[in-house]
Amino acid sequence: MSKREDEGCVRNRRTDAGLKSEDCVNSDSAVIAAFKVFQRELDTKHDKYERLVKISRDVTIESKRTIFLLHRVTSVPDFENILNDADVKLDGVRQKIGQIAEELRGDDLHQFHRAFTPGIQEYVEAVSFHHFIKHRRLISLEEINARLVFMKEDQTTKGGGEDVCPGPCVLTFQVTPTDYLLGVADLTGELMRMCISSVGNGDMDTPFELSGFLREIHDGFSYIGNTGPYEVSKKLHTLRQSLGKVEDACYTLRVRGSEIPKHMLADVFTSRAAHLETDDGIA
Repeated sequence: MSKREDEGCVRNRRTDAGLKSEDCVNSDSAVIAAFKVFQRELDTKHDKYERLVKISRDVTIESKRTIFLLHRVTSVPDFENILNDADVKLDGVRQKIGQIAEELRGDDLHQFHRAFTPGIQEYVEAVSFHHFIKHRRLISLEEINARLVFMKEDQTTKGGGEDVCPGPCVLTFQVTPTDYLLGVADLTGELMRMCISSVGNGDMDTPFELSGFLREIHDGFSYIGNTGPYEVSKKLHTLRQSLGKVEDACYTLRVRGSEIPKHMLADVFTSRAAHLETDDGIA
């Protein structure tokens, strides 16, 4: 018998053995019934995870659009209309987060946390950026969570017909401290861009205000150091880069501001920032 024929016989014997083992399985067995229940539970969990990932993507996209809109405040004399438009966009983002709260009703938030944490961090960045432009201070975690309360009017039923919410009920979503810190760390990059844009538009006071604000955030993160979550310590390097660029811009304004025409300051800062990034990459 050739080698190929021998392999074919072995394959046939394995197939026959598999069919015989399947025939011997008792479909009424308690073990088989238990594993079918496990299968349905895992399928339900995976479906919910994918739905949360999709909602998180929508939250991320709308939050980024809000941030891009808010950057226009440095180029217009009256930015109240921009803040109002940003309020409308953030309300839409909060409705998306309400969908996340509805999906998580009755489940452990941390079990699905990785599915929606990117969107929540982006929302924290957007809402904190909006709050700083409007009030010139950092929004607190309690203030963010206070806005994530949703009223559900209609009834929602599970697959078996059981009422989850028999009538109007209140849904809440709690941003975790880690997501809040990561969103605030990303905020520093937007503040750095706001600093460069404001100088390009002739505003010489905003960079010094942003420099002091960023130092306070940096001091707060320094207190956490390596004792906090791993993701937070990773963001500390980016935060220091943003602070260094803003301080460099303030130094240039204070020392060489009278030597450089105002319309060229933004180009000078941009080139110096690129030079600093190159030096950081070499280091």
